Amino acid sequence: MKYLARTATGDPLLGDEDGYVPLTSVHPGLDSVRGALPRAASGTLGSPDDATAARTGESKLTFGAPLERFGKLWGIGLNYVEHAGDLDEDGPDEPASFFKPRSALTAPGGPIRLPPPSETERVTAEGELGVVLGRTCRDASEPDVDDVVAGYLPVIDMTAEDVLRRNPRFLTRAKSYDTFLVAGHAIAVPDEAFELDSLTVATRHNGAERAANRVGNMLFSPRELVAVHSRVATLEPGDLFSTGTPGAAHVEPGDTVEAVVESVGSVSAPVVRE
Repeated sequence: MKYLARTATGDPLLGDEDGYVPLTSVHPGLDSVRGALPRAASGTLGSPDDATAARTGESKLTFGAPLERFGKLWGIGLNYVEHAGDLDEDGPDEPASFFKPRSALTAPGGPIRLPPPSETERVTAEGELGVVLGRTCRDASEPDVDDVVAGYLPVIDMTAEDVLRRNPRFLTRAKSYDTFLVAGHAIAVPDEAFELDSLTVATRHNGAERAANRVGNMLFSPRELVAVHSRVATLEPGDLFSTGTPGAAHVEPGDTVEAVVESVGSVSAPVVRE
């Protein structure tokens, strides 16, 4: 597995399990992670082994968000039958999608800032698999999706659950508060064909696993989600799909939440009150 990331000061990095090198030390013409996404999707991203610089261990680096600016932020609701039951809902017959504003994104490590109680008194955190687009596509078929996906990352999606329960038409509001989306610090780029179905996605709350399930148990696979939404809108490099959670954890100020995606990575964030 390779990884695309950025330092806290915005320097683009390329890494593997042994550490990171400057992206430009492998691809001198690429000065941003966004510029590397098409290579990641097409399988032509170089290796840290070919770098003109020595690796730096992950523990010695401070990371920012992997992209300076993500594109469209697609969210998918009720994509596991078990989680739909948590909300007293039936699983949908078609993908249930929504948009989040870019202002909802916060840096890896958070914090997640809860709105005041006058806005919402029950907020949940949801660990999810994120899919990052690497090439522009329209009307993609499922077999073609692997050729347009740059990679994957863990995501914490947040919901003002009491707002949503008042009226399902309030979904956008319930999902859009500032810091209600935490993306992992690195985009995992598979070296070869990558079988997602066997991977486990988990939501952890204060160190304990609250929910976990396999990607293969999603109602709509990541490939299907990308294909379906490519018929709705042109998808572009940097677009992010949060593919749904196996289960949510109710959070309070002082808590810590974490999304863990097997073989991809994890991201955690503390919860505070504004």
